[in-house]
Amino acid sequence: MMEQTGEEIDWERCPEDIEDFPDSIPTAFSIYNSLSDNIYPDVGFVGKDLTYLDKLYEHYYVETEQEKQWIFELIIFLDSHYISESQKQLKAEYDKIKRK
Repeated sequence: MMEQTGEEIDWERCPEDIEDFPDSIPTAFSIYNSLSDNIYPDVGFVGKDLTYLDKLYEHYYVETEQEKQWIFELIIFLDSHYISESQKQLKAEYDKIKRK
């Protein structure tokens, strides 16, 4: 787009691309997305089901304990974010119903 406008490319403003990250990052997101969700109607999202985590490590050739620990920490971080978002959504829906 910048080439079309004739502007100089400002690499500082360009968003990161997946190739800019270490190989373990896309692997971690693939593993996270492969895990099933634990969702309950009255509680919402409560996190990923980690039952098959070891199998996914094998499937994605994650062998070192350091990389396994890193991926696990990322899963916990993402879970906490999505749990918080789920709670906010449920609260908003509850408040909406309560007002009627």
